Amino acid sequence: MSGLTPLHRTLEQELLAVLRGASLECPVCGEFVLHEGPVVRCPECAMRLHGRIDGAGTGVQSGLQAG
Repeated sequence: MSGLTPLHRTLEQELLAVLRGASLECPVCGEFVLHEGPVVRCPECAMRLHGRIDGAGTGVQSGLQAG
């Protein structure tokens, strides 16, 4: 077998898809996220991503805390 494709995306791929608007699903809890300008947030679990994918070099910050 050659050319196998992974079934699961990495967390980085999931976060970038959310920030691009390609995915509307929260990578933490699976609920729909809200896009509010440069911030993406989940009303269910309070996950927040600060940043926006408009061009190269744009950074991503997460509002998640372990605990």
